[in-house]
Amino acid sequence: MLLYILAIFLPPVAVLLTGKPMKAILNLILTLIFFVPGAVHAALVVKDHYAH
Repeated sequence: MLLYILAIFLPPVAVLLTGKPMKAILNLILTLIFFVPGAVHAALVVKDHYAH
């Protein structure tokens, strides 16, 4: 649950805490371009992390 909150406010940190550093770099780029795609990507990565 905490990762979902981080996915909204600090998307790259949430993705990095799931243990996927390459996706965290992609997420950082998405967040820098525009915040919403980064947050959506982070939420999807966190959802996938909890599914496994």
